[in-house]
Amino acid sequence: VGNDLADMLTNELAATEKFKMVERAKLNSVLQEQDLAASGAVSKGTGAKIGKLTGAKYLITGSVASYEENTKGSGGGLSFRGVSVGGKKEDAYLAIDLRVINSTTGAIEFVRSVEARSGGYGIGVGFYKGGLGGNLGKYDKTPAGKAIRAVLIEATDYLSCVMVDKDGCEQEYAAKEKARRDKTKGSVKLD
Repeated sequence: VGNDLADMLTNELAATEKFKMVERAKLNSVLQEQDLAASGAVSKGTGAKIGKLTGAKYLITGSVASYEENTKGSGGGLSFRGVSVGGKKEDAYLAIDLRVINSTTGAIEFVRSVEARSGGYGIGVGFYKGGLGGNLGKYDKTPAGKAIRAVLIEATDYLSCVMVDKDGCEQEYAAKEKARRDKTKGSVKLD
């Protein structure tokens, strides 16, 4: 999940058009392309140029603090005269911790923990008659997928706020962080 989240976060940040993203995960491929051009094997004027990589002012790191699928689930069904109908509900939970590091100073500029829960429903229909049976189910966009996307959108919105917009939106995120921390502290008994 972690590597996929990094790619998805990169895409979400780039999609805002507020950040200039630089590739680091696939940097070896970029360098190989430059080496290929420098070798003379590529048509003149079409190859990648050496020494033109853009530096990164900030590094965004993160970790998956918690990931749970089917945190809660329920299902059931009914069958009558060879026809059955059923359904189920599932929940998922995801928490990530983000850090924005200044690449010049090494200072941690921004931190944020983001949590999301998501639920989903599905229905199924089945039949059985004379030794022949079948079923059909529809389960749209899994709760885990929704929780992942929600966390990434919230993280992207936060980074846009504190790094680019800086228009007072910081207060909203400070309130969300306080509420998250209070909820977490309230969910356990601390001695």
